Amino acid sequence: MPKIHSLACVNPNAQLASDVEIGPFCVIGPHVSIDSGCKLYNNVTILGHTTIGKNNVFYPNAVIGTPPQDLKYRGGPTRVQIGDNNQIREAVTIQCGTETGSGVTIVGSNNLLMVNCHIGHDAHFGDKCIIGNNVMIAGHVRCHDGVAMMGGVGIHHFVTVGEYAYIAGYARIHHDVPPYVKVDGADRVRALNALGLKRHGFSDEDIEQLERATRRLFFGREKPFSTVLAEFDTMNGLNPCVKRLIDFIHQRNQGKHGRYQEALRSR
Repeated sequence: MPKIHSLACVNPNAQLASDVEIGPFCVIGPHVSIDSGCKLYNNVTILGHTTIGKNNVFYPNAVIGTPPQDLKYRGGPTRVQIGDNNQIREAVTIQCGTETGSGVTIVGSNNLLMVNCHIGHDAHFGDKCIIGNNVMIAGHVRCHDGVAMMGGVGIHHFVTVGEYAYIAGYARIHHDVPPYVKVDGADRVRALNALGLKRHGFSDEDIEQLERATRRLFFGREKPFSTVLAEFDTMNGLNPCVKRLIDFIHQRNQGKHGRYQEALRSR
């Protein structure tokens, strides 16, 4: 049987694996499903239609699955979906999706969500992300695998963050962030995230090719950005990682206000 503290409030309709541990003063709603190996310290609240995978740890005062902060929400059975092996630290908030959005807020696997970060409605996160203290993720954000956000970052709604990007502390992100790069301030690309790529197992060849591409695109240009971007389209044998970077920027340019997803809102 799950190990449930006598001072916890767990709805009898909640689905809990046999080895789940729930500490004192936790509140678990009727539509919550928690898989094996999960541990909830004290004062964790999990509500709504929330599905949680294996081996997740929730620290005190985390609040998961509450209604979104969206005036258009009408109380529909929208969801939160969390994968495996995540560390959800103190006072993290993850809110469910909306009827007019994707209907689900997704956090993948092997992520670290640090103290007091907020994941807004309909946001989709991949795997192996590190989200620092007090990070604010607005609704409808898409964040690919391996992203690192330092403390105090603010992400505008409908932004897409490419894989293995690094966002420096207190950055203000209004536009889609290309994969593999470091960004700080107000959307300023300042370098390739070479150390992060190396830690994630990228080859020296891929890192070297990306280094050359980012220098051509973002630093010391003598030609307009659109011209430099078009030159990559005519190159033969383009490195797959560089191609991913170029394709992402093309997609961003198809959006509105530097956000590809903005062009999809009316659909």
